[in-house]
Amino acid sequence: MKNKSIFNALLKFPLMGLVFVFAFSSCNDDDDMPPVQEEPNIVEVAASNPNFSTLVAAVEAADLVETLSGPGPFTVFAPSNDAFDSFLEDNNLTANQLLAADNLGEILTYHVLGASVPAASVSPGSVATVSGDPFFVSAAPNGDLWINGNTKIVATDVTASNGIIHVLDYVITAPTNNIAEIAIASATSATPEFTQLVAALVRADLAGAFTGGFEDNLTVFAPTDAAFEALYEALGVDGVDDIPLETLTNVLLYHVVPARAFSQDLRDGAELPTLLEGSTLTVDLGSLQINDSNLVPSALNIHATNGVIHVIDSVLLP
Repeated sequence: MKNKSIFNALLKFPLMGLVFVFAFSSCNDDDDMPPVQEEPNIVEVAASNPNFSTLVAAVEAADLVETLSGPGPFTVFAPSNDAFDSFLEDNNLTANQLLAADNLGEILTYHVLGASVPAASVSPGSVATVSGDPFFVSAAPNGDLWINGNTKIVATDVTASNGIIHVLDYVITAPTNNIAEIAIASATSATPEFTQLVAALVRADLAGAFTGGFEDNLTVFAPTDAAFEALYEALGVDGVDDIPLETLTNVLLYHVVPARAFSQDLRDGAELPTLLEGSTLTVDLGSLQINDSNLVPSALNIHATNGVIHVIDSVLLP
């Protein structure tokens, strides 16, 4: 029995040695493993992409690096360098002027949501932003997603440790004027337009109906001054004052849809309800017409706090 015990002990000793060597070797292997790389945050992802250099410079100038590097989660709708270039050219600005602008922080936070929203969850309608003002998403007939009628989402779901980035082809800005203010400003500009529309709204006591904010949603198909002049000639009158008030009021109400409909929201053959009870407008995208009136391609999606304006070349008659 004693010899057997010694034999067993001899067998166990090498086994224990092997266990020790294995354990020691395992520890050495763990020490040799490379450290786990942390996923970069939104600012780091943008900084690593040369197409976002203007955006990164703006974030730094607006002192938002720390915020957007925080835990979030955030969704950033990120304009590319080309998007900033187009925006600067359209607004006669230099990059330095934009970076020094007092409202730079407001512009940038208008591109940020306080939640992680993947592309599959982006849907048409109002979207709350960190700036406090909403932007509006539209889905075009081909499935493209647009913001505020003038900016397309061109790439999606760039992931970061604290959220998601979607790429834009333009810089989005919140509207600051309502429909009435836009029309009046145009009517009193150096190259006036909408003088007759404003005169008609004032005579019909409807101007106040177009002075709302983001909670209001209207679409106005706005005839040009030339369109009104053609109507006066067809009716044999000199101006809006010669048109019976009830008729004028009904005509104006017929130009207004009680929804915020950007051009991308329109569908061919759709019947749009209007503020004139029981009367609708028909959309013809092939001809770019509302009823028999042509939409003016260069004057679509004029964004206001309370809706959107599309310019047309003739007055719509119910």
